Amino acid sequence: MNISDLIDSRAVLANVKAPGKKQLLNELSHLMSRQTGIDARSIFETMLRREKLGSTGIGQGIAIPHGKIGGLKKVHCLFARLATPLEFDSADGQPVDLVFMMLAPEDAGADHLKALARISRVLREGDTISKLRGTDTAEGLYAILTEPRAASAA
Repeated sequence: MNISDLIDSRAVLANVKAPGKKQLLNELSHLMSRQTGIDARSIFETMLRREKLGSTGIGQGIAIPHGKIGGLKKVHCLFARLATPLEFDSADGQPVDLVFMMLAPEDAGADHLKALARISRVLREGDTISKLRGTDTAEGLYAILTEPRAASAA
C-alpha cells in the first residue's frame, strides 16, 4: 500500500488556519465530506469520539486523527500543513502542524490498520517531515508524500 493509494492530490492542503483543535477537526471534516459524500457532522463526531479515547497527536508536531464510519467503500485520507502549530494534547506536549486525517469503512479491519501503519511510517521519516514543513504549496506537499522514498518507507 502506497500513500498515493490513500490520498488524492486534491486532498492535500497547505497553510490551513484554525484557532484550535476542534475548529481544525471541524474544518477538515467538511473538506473530507466533499471527498467522501459522508455528512460533515458525522465525520466530525467520529473524530471527536476518537480524540476522547486519547489524542491522535503522536508527537513531533504530527497528528493522525482517524476513525471508522459507515457508508464508505475504501479508506479516504486528507493531509494538511497548518499555517501555525496548535495545541493538540499530543503525547510529547508539542503543538501540531502536520495533520493526516483518515476515514475507513466500518468493516475495514486490517485495511484500516495497514493504512495507519503506512501513514505513520512516512511521517516518522525525519527528511520527509523537514521537507513537508519547508513546502508552501499543496502540489509540493503531495509530491513529497508520494515520492518513491516516502512511498516505500519501511
